[in-house]
Amino acid sequence: MKKLIILCAVLLGFSVAVRAQSDSKPEFKFNEEKHDFGKIAKGKPVTTIFEFTNVGTEPLILTEVRPTCGCTIADYTKTPVKKGDKGKISITYNAAVASPFSKTIVVTSNAKTPVKNLIILGEVVESAASNTK
Repeated sequence: MKKLIILCAVLLGFSVAVRAQSDSKPEFKFNEEKHDFGKIAKGKPVTTIFEFTNVGTEPLILTEVRPTCGCTIADYTKTPVKKGDKGKISITYNAAVASPFSKTIVVTSNAKTPVKNLIILGEVVESAASNTK
């Protein structure tokens, strides 16, 4: 019986320690996770900035920001973002085909939620100059 009580105490202590460690991890709070460009002209790049705040206690480090399409370019804060500080992810989209689009940007970090998906969407239309032919 004594061994059972000790085992339960050890397991309880371990689970409390693991919980305390995960609560101190950094975490994102984005101003938006989806951006709608609306209608954009074909062949004219457009850019949006996803701003985020580290609402965790440890520094937040982005390890990769990967667009899922070659028509999208990402630039991001490469230094650790301290508790309460802000960081940015800049996304530039350049469409070659007139059609609606929805693209995902995969953000990998040391946050509680280590993989986050950001979305850009809109509709690419022929520019006015090419319609006058």
